[in-house]
Amino acid sequence: MTGSGFKSRHGDYIGSAMASVSSIDRPAPRPCPICGKPSVPQYRPFCSARCAQIDLGRWLKGNYRVPTEEGPDEGDGEEAD
Repeated sequence: MTGSGFKSRHGDYIGSAMASVSSIDRPAPRPCPICGKPSVPQYRPFCSARCAQIDLGRWLKGNYRVPTEEGPDEGDGEEAD
């Protein structure tokens, strides 16, 4: 090892470690969940601000809720007069 601590007998340790990391296969980018077009990093996972707004509207309207068999909460047992 040299004085800097980053070299080994077999060569550049950091370089070889980075090469092994960069060779890892990354999954293919997913399409926009609203329209199916390729996603854009600025609006990920969507392709545009429009699709992001459509998705937000669906969340706010409750379109993505999970159906249950429970009734609505009845509060803490106190009735408001």
